Amino acid sequence: MIFFIIVSFVILIIALTLLMSYEIRQKVIDFAQSLLPQGKKKLLNARKFAHEMNHAASADQIQTHWHLQQWWILIAGFFLLSSIMLFAFTKPVDPTKIEANYLKKADPQIYNLLNGEILSPPPEVEESLVDAAIVEAVRLEQQYQAQTGGSVSSTTIPNVENSEFSHGHLDTSMVNRKWDKMHPRYKQRLLMVFKIMKEQHGYELVLLEGYRSPARQNSLSRNKATTLATAYRSYHQFGLAADVAFKRDGKVVISERDPWAMRGYQLYGQVAESVGLVWGGRWTKIHDYGHTEYRMPGLVRSKETHDRFIREAEQGNLMASNIEQ
Repeated sequence: MIFFIIVSFVILIIALTLLMSYEIRQKVIDFAQSLLPQGKKKLLNARKFAHEMNHAASADQIQTHWHLQQWWILIAGFFLLSSIMLFAFTKPVDPTKIEANYLKKADPQIYNLLNGEILSPPPEVEESLVDAAIVEAVRLEQQYQAQTGGSVSSTTIPNVENSEFSHGHLDTSMVNRKWDKMHPRYKQRLLMVFKIMKEQHGYELVLLEGYRSPARQNSLSRNKATTLATAYRSYHQFGLAADVAFKRDGKVVISERDPWAMRGYQLYGQVAESVGLVWGGRWTKIHDYGHTEYRMPGLVRSKETHDRFIREAEQGNLMASNIEQ
């Protein structure tokens, strides 16, 4: 489409240049005459008419050939009108419209909840804010355990291994905080949750992790207090799960030891479940309050499915468009 618009512009510029300049037009005609065959009568008649039309625009023919000059005005007006119509009805392809059409067909429930509106992801959270939130979460957890006489638990901080927790930071080298590999059926549900939480409850959410690579999943699964799912068993590998936190006064808040954050996680779970998501806060073995996932019907959790999802995402297509609904 962009190539077509550029070519149309070039053709339009050339045409208008020829129409407006008698000298350039005459040179082009002379050059064309030197290339065209001279023997056919029809061609001669056409050349004669073209010559009269062209000569009518010269300065010395204003009075005698005014009726032919009107044709040049009409031709120029036609090109101008055509260019206006071309660019008025030629619009760039809107990715959100493609996603809306996909959701309307594949997932009428979320499409109807959105009233046909496709939500856009918020900006990616700054790493420095996440690092500071993890340090604060470690401090709150240590303070809580000191008061209760227990041991530090990694379940209060999403995806923190014991070795990382003891140092008070999270290895972010493998963490993906982008939205581009998240499945539209889950992404739009999660964005709706973001919107409801902010507009109705005053909580601003940030994405800590969406898509998770198989290598990172296996690494996290070594700590059973963090996750029990190995590679290709977690919905993170298919863009159908995410971990979130809150933002308050410009700072990210993760730990549920903060009463305000804990209240937010409870509201988050209620809102997420209302749009068809599974909330990790209801799990019995591990309470993952910031986690939600969409258990898409027909999904086969396998390496082949994962590879296809990623390949389609990188190609800019809707992921899993050929899965049976």
